[in-house]
Amino acid sequence: MRLEVEFTTEPFVGEADEAPAHAIRALSVATEAGLTAEFGPLGTLVTGESDDVVRSIGPIVEAALQAGASRITLQVHRAGD
Repeated sequence: MRLEVEFTTEPFVGEADEAPAHAIRALSVATEAGLTAEFGPLGTLVTGESDDVVRSIGPIVEAALQAGASRITLQVHRAGD
């Protein structure tokens, strides 16, 4: 089964026109785990096999918090639903 995780990290402030460091770090962890990622202005969508996605959620959250996120909101759902 394939899963999608949509997550948003806050605060939304970054350097000039760049995304916040915590959003970039969370994206990096997701792609390093082999997940497909779509990075958007208000959130990130990652897709992959269920085992890979579930195993990556903790490290994504931890990376974002360590990089300065004060809040992370996420939703998990089956791809295509």
